Amino acid sequence: MLKHLHIQNYALIKHLDIDFQTGFTVLTGETGAGKSIIIGALNLVMGARADLKTISEGCDKCIIEAEFDECIVRRELYANGKSRSFVDDSVVMLTELKQLSAKLIDIHSQHENLLLESDAFQLQVVDSIAQNESIKEDYRQKYEAFLAKKKQLEDLQNTAKKSKEDLDYLSFQYQQLAQANLQAGELQQLQDQEQRLQNAQEIKQAIITATHLLESEDTTGAISAIQTAYNALDKVKIFLPQEENWLNRLNETIIELKDICETAEHFGDQIEDSTERLNETQERLDLLNSLLKKHQLNSDSELIELRDRLQQQLQHIESFDQDIAQLTQELTQCETALQQAANLLTDSRLRVKQTICEHLVNNLVKLGIIHAKVDISITDTDYSADGKDNVQFMFAANLNQTLQPVRSIASGGEIARIMLCIKALIASTKGLPTIIFDEIDTGVSGEIANQMGLIMQQMAHNRQIIAITHLPQIASIGQLHYKVYKTDENERTQTHIQPLDQQGRIAEIAYMLSGNPPSPAAIENAKQLLQR
Repeated sequence: MLKHLHIQNYALIKHLDIDFQTGFTVLTGETGAGKSIIIGALNLVMGARADLKTISEGCDKCIIEAEFDECIVRRELYANGKSRSFVDDSVVMLTELKQLSAKLIDIHSQHENLLLESDAFQLQVVDSIAQNESIKEDYRQKYEAFLAKKKQLEDLQNTAKKSKEDLDYLSFQYQQLAQANLQAGELQQLQDQEQRLQNAQEIKQAIITATHLLESEDTTGAISAIQTAYNALDKVKIFLPQEENWLNRLNETIIELKDICETAEHFGDQIEDSTERLNETQERLDLLNSLLKKHQLNSDSELIELRDRLQQQLQHIESFDQDIAQLTQELTQCETALQQAANLLTDSRLRVKQTICEHLVNNLVKLGIIHAKVDISITDTDYSADGKDNVQFMFAANLNQTLQPVRSIASGGEIARIMLCIKALIASTKGLPTIIFDEIDTGVSGEIANQMGLIMQQMAHNRQIIAITHLPQIASIGQLHYKVYKTDENERTQTHIQPLDQQGRIAEIAYMLSGNPPSPAAIENAKQLLQR
């Protein structure tokens, strides 16, 4: 429960400390006294969006600190736009603060009555009473799996459609490359071959000249001359220095030159002087170069890679139908599991439908709607993150009146009473330690107001209830009573709060009954209200 609230430099509040207790506490005060400021401060410390305008004029920062049984939560808002959040003096993210606050306190402000017009809120009410969190979580996992599988299938179908549209083009590209019988390194070989064929005569003539100069049997031949030199030295070898080894070196030279001649003659024999062969080579080169240019590539190895890649694409396209059939089967399985989970979720809601309706009718009768009828329409709709149910609260306030959606038939006062009944039912199931009602009594008076107070008092048996009210009937039922008021000090308006003793409560409730100064009858009436 909320034990203490500290507010500093927030709006009209310079410094304010409030101690709270268990049970039913009421806050009263004139319109504009600052009751809503206190609620705004509480909302801020529970994670609401910060507004720099709420910092008191001339101050660098404001501080709101709420002490609960479980922890102390603090929010600091600075004039430079920064804010910090703390739980037990440890810095936390704003999202963490919101998650924590949702388990500690529920602040119901007047405008939240409009939530009753929301389908999402009506569904949330039913699920809160059904306590079907685990069922809903299981459903949501299957819903996410269904959506993921559905998207996977749709993406594959779109890819298949586009790929099949490109099938003819891809097939043509592949066939052109496949028919080219590409070989790695062929391009360089063809280029070398073209050069030889274009210069065949010149190459052959050079080889003939070279071999003639080497092998001529007369003295002009290099081999013959070296052989003559070898023979001359051989005759005087006993006089030659042994370490020079001239004869061996000359002999090796003769052998090397003969080998060169043989190799050159063999190469010359292989040289083709064929226009037909040259044309064939150039045609092949033209084909490869045109493919390179067409595909904007630089080598025959890149052409081979492209050919193989196109082949894989074509094989993949051919397998699309099989893959789509497999995914379609998997999607059907996901949908079956989703349907089963959705049915369980629907069943959990149907099980509490009667309980909710009976509770609302019983309390609405107490609140003056004596002919109240309530039903909850649960019908099938499309799958969503919350199931496949469309939940509508149906309401009729008068005899012989047809049940209609509550948003279209209930008046402001009726909506306020319905919301109080819903809050009371939710409180009994969720176990929230603290609930704050900010003028939930709008649009009611007299005995109805008294009954609303009794319902809140009953809710306070198991939790802390704090109500901001303008009605003396509700104010008189509270166990603790705080008065919110304004003062003008040093040319500055400030909001204050003070606990009221018995005499203070009599005076405040009498003032609420008749105005200031309260009449003797109002004072007597106030005493009677407090004595109940």
